[in-house]
Order: sequence, then C-alpha cells, then structure tokens
Amino acid sequence: MVRTSPPSPIGEVAAALLARIDDLGLQLARILVAELDTYRDEEVVPFTTIQISCTRNLRLMAQHFTTDEPVDPAPPRETGRLRAQQGVPLAETLHAFRIGFEFLWSELVAEARRHQAVSDAVLVDLAAEVWALAGEYSVAVAAAYRERSSELMLQREHERSVLVEALFTGVIADPATLGEATRILGLPARGRFVVVAAEVGVAGREALPGIEAALRHARITSAWRLQPDQQIGVLALAVDRESAALAALRKHRARIGVSPPYESLTETPQALHFARLALVGLADRASGVARFDDNPLGMVVAAAPAEAAHLVDLRLRAILALPHEERVRLLETLETWFAAGGSAATTGERLFLHPNTVRYRLRRVEKLTGRSLSDPAAVRDLGAALQAWQILTPVRL
Repeated sequence: MVRTSPPSPIGEVAAALLARIDDLGLQLARILVAELDTYRDEEVVPFTTIQISCTRNLRLMAQHFTTDEPVDPAPPRETGRLRAQQGVPLAETLHAFRIGFEFLWSELVAEARRHQAVSDAVLVDLAAEVWALAGEYSVAVAAAYRERSSELMLQREHERSVLVEALFTGVIADPATLGEATRILGLPARGRFVVVAAEVGVAGREALPGIEAALRHARITSAWRLQPDQQIGVLALAVDRESAALAALRKHRARIGVSPPYESLTETPQALHFARLALVGLADRASGVARFDDNPLGMVVAAAPAEAAHLVDLRLRAILALPHEERVRLLETLETWFAAGGSAATTGERLFLHPNTVRYRLRRVEKLTGRSLSDPAAVRDLGAALQAWQILTPVRL
C-alpha cells in the first residue's frame, strides 16, 4: 500500500491507542472469544495465543497511522499460519480480522473525538485508509493460511504414506505403535479388512485416482500407498459394504487384485501377498478386479506357472499326448464331470451323451492317468491339474 505521511492529528490519535495497546489487545481477544465458536475452544485456540495475536496486530495497525512506512505483512502472515496449524477455518480467521478492524475503527473514532484537530473530513479519509488496510491484511492472512494448509496436507499425506508402508511391511507390530498408527490412518485395530493391489500404468501416477474419497463416500475407510509399479491400499470393509467397494474399484480401467478378508492389521503383509497373487491371476486381461477367494487355486497357478506346468505334465501327460480328437473328448468329459459334481448322468445331459458313454470315457481317463476317480485324493489331484491346464492354456486344445 503506497502511502504519504499521515496527517499529524491522526498520528496523535494512533499514538494514544499505542499507549494502551496491551489493554486494547485484551479487549479484542475477549470479543473474539465471545463471538466466534472456534475461538472459545481453549484446546483448539488457547486464549493466550489470541491475546498475543490481537495485541501484535493492533499495534501494527495503529503504527501504520504514525509512519509512512509500507505495511509489514509478517504479523498477519504469522497469524494466518498459526490458525491453519490450529485448524481454525479460514472463513472464521478472516472474520476475526474483520472484527479486529471494526474494533480498531471504533477506537480510532472514539479517540479522535477527544482531539479537536480531527475533523469529520479527516475521519472520512481515515475510514478509507482503514478499510484499504483491512483488505491488505486479509490478503496476507489468507495467503499464509493456504500456504500453511498446503504444507500440513503434504506433511499428513507423507505421515500416512509412511504408516501405510509400515503396515504392509510388517514393521508395526507392538500394540501401542499399532494403536497410534490406526488413529492417524482412521482404521480400527481389529475388524474386517482387505488389501487391494492395482497395477500402475505409468510410474508415479495413481492407478485408482480419487479412490480414497470415493470409498469414504461409500462409508468405507481406507489408507493407500503409491509404489513405482502398484497402488496398494488397506480397506476396513464390513460385509455389507463389500459390493460398494467392488463397484468403486470397477469404475477404474485398471488391473486390480483383492485379498481374502482378515481380522487383524498385523496380518496385512500376508494379505498384500494374496492381493498380488490375485492381480497376477488376471493374466493378460487389460483391466478387471480379481478376488483371491473367487479362485484361490487359479491365483496360485498364475503366481507359480512353472510349478503348475509340472503338475499338469505329471497328471495329464498321457491324455495330452493323445491325437487331437480323442484328447478333446476326454478332457471335455472330465471338465464337465467336475462341473456336474461327479454325476455321470448330468455330464451326459450337458454333453448330449448316454451316461454309459460318459462312464467309458472316465474309465479311459483313469487308465491313462493311473488315478481312480473314486479316490478323493486322486480326484483332488486331477481337478487341480485340470484347472492348472485351463489357466495355463487360454486357447485350449
């Protein structure tokens, strides 16, 4: 604010206010506490900090009318940063400054009435300058408030990110540390949780932008960490919110794996492993959500293809070595038999075959594999080998 030297009568008025500035600062602090809800909460804004701020800013305002020096933005900036730190809303902070300038104006007018040299014309000019000064203060306060708010947001995001990483790596184990971490992250220490792992398309860019806010809107608390290749998160997920969580995830064109539910956050590292297995289970799909529990064997096969291929070779080698048509018939029959719950009659209906034909083909399977379909252990082995073959051979036969 470019200024000329203030008229000497106004300088005298301002000097009179400066002589009792401590008392005026206390009066203004009491007014703010009476009029503003946030300022009444001592735990949020201690009264001493209000009084100090009021006194410093009133002194600066009054000194403005005793000199031609430009406005010093430091005190209002300090107040703006402090109120942001304390969590006072910006609107209420600016309202406090408006009240402060109204108080200053009323004191200037009251003091001016004691000075005969101060005419109404001088007061009119003074009013214009007071409210111009108020505008400069408001700009300084708001800029500093937003600056500190941004710093705090980045700081909190960094703290959250570090704590989430600690959960995923298992660094947090003792109850006290876990309790503090869950308080900051907004997660319960125990409950029903799942881990989500989403493949990142471009390093440094979220695969699921806005997912935390979307889940919060669906009444689901979550905490996330962005890694170079994946965006990983832990969700506090009640059973009745599961469909909402899946709907929020499916809105993104990303490859996403979801772990089985678990009850304690100390199990998060293992859950992350399962979520990543589920992600691998998507194979060559460009996008989608895969839950580990939907196909646990399939997830394990996808994560260990070499071992799965060995299982296929061990149990199905003889069938896979057959001529094409016979191989197709036997594998199709075996696959349908498993889907039919081991019923030859149902298998026959689905394949439009006589049940005896189904039984004949199943006996061929038993002979070629050396495994009896009446033996539960053999059925388990053949079922696992068949499913592994289905996963490893997308275009089959």
